This record gives sequence, structure tokens and C-alpha cells, in this order.
Amino acid sequence: MPKSHKETHKIHTIGWLRAAVLGANDGIVSTASLVLGVAASGADHANILVTGIAGLAAGAMSMATGEYVSVSSQEDTEKAALNKERQELEEDFTSEHAELAAIYVRRGLDLTLANEVAEKLMTHDALGAHTLDELGISEVTSAKPLQAAISSACSFAVGASLPLGIIILAPAQHLIPIVAVGALVLLAVLGGLAAQAGGARILPAVVRVTFWSALALGVTFEVGALFGAK
Repeated sequence: MPKSHKETHKIHTIGWLRAAVLGANDGIVSTASLVLGVAASGADHANILVTGIAGLAAGAMSMATGEYVSVSSQEDTEKAALNKERQELEEDFTSEHAELAAIYVRRGLDLTLANEVAEKLMTHDALGAHTLDELGISEVTSAKPLQAAISSACSFAVGASLPLGIIILAPAQHLIPIVAVGALVLLAVLGGLAAQAGGARILPAVVRVTFWSALALGVTFEVGALFGAK
């Protein structure tokens, strides 16, 4: 019997990685943008800090709620598809066998081998075979609402706390440039770490997150300056 070996692929991290990176990135961008907008309006240091704290709490709850609802909808869709597939297998097993074999033919197997593979897999776990090869649902890609919600809320709070730390430590007269530069540096580092964790190229990820984050910070600052009472 050939010796098996275990392979690890970055794709297995995509579920939690997506939610965690999105939450932390949004926490930094949202909080830093909010703070810069309020600072540009002429608010004092205490009000800026309170605004940042309120933004952290509201953003974390918003991220958790949004992720839970969104991923729950995906989970409902997956469950409906599985129930339909289960019913089709009960009503017409032969046609489902032919459908699965046709999938393998399209992947390059000859018809005889495709029928043998389909028969073996359906004998072992018919629903599992159709779930993976027909519906494209696997353990890696399946929806996990609670995991996504908790990960998003926690990562947003962690991300938002970084600009807040800068606000606390930075002198009031230099608050705006320090928060802006600090946030962009943090976002660039986060983008690089996320790319590395996911096995993607680091430089494009860093450039992408830095550019769009700088745009968000700049727009919010200009809005605060425009409507502020100085």
C-alpha cells in the first residue's frame, strides 16, 4: 500500500482569513477616516477620542451583524440545494448516477471509467459525491455564520484599536498627519501579512490596500473640513 502524505494548502484558511482581514482592514480604515473627518472639522482632542471609541463599538457590532446575516443567507442556500439533491437521489438514482458520470467525462475520463467512478462514489456516499462534484460545496467553502461573525467583530475591534492608540499617544497639534500616516503603514503591513498567509503576492496586495485606504482617508478628511465649523 503506498504511503500517504499530508498536504497543506493556503486555501484551507480562506474562510477565517477573509473575515479576519476584512474586519481588521475595515477597523483601521473606518476609525482612522472617522477620526480624520472629525479632526478636520475643528473638534478638540477629547471629542476626537470619544468619536473613535464610539466608532470602534458601532463598527464591531455592525461587522458581526452583517457577516452573520450574509453568511447565514449563504448557509440557507446551501441547505436548500442539499435538500433538493437529497430528494433527487431518492426519486431518480439512475439519472443522478448518469449526471455524476457526465461530470467526470467533462473532466477528462472516458465514459466507462466515469461510470465506474460514479458508481463507487455513490455507493460510498451518494449525497457527498454530488455535494462536492455537482454543487461545488466542500468543508473548505461551506458557510459558517457564527465563525464569520465573531472573527469579523474581533478583528474589527483589534484594527480599530490601533488608530485609537495613535490618537492617545500623538500630540494634538500633529494628530492629523500622524493618524493618517500611521493608519496607512498599519494597512500596508496588514495587506502584506494577509497576502503572505494566503500564499498570494505581497507587493500587489500592499499597493492595493494602501491606495484605496488613502483615498478613503482623503475623502473623509475633505468632507470633515468642508462641513466643519472652524
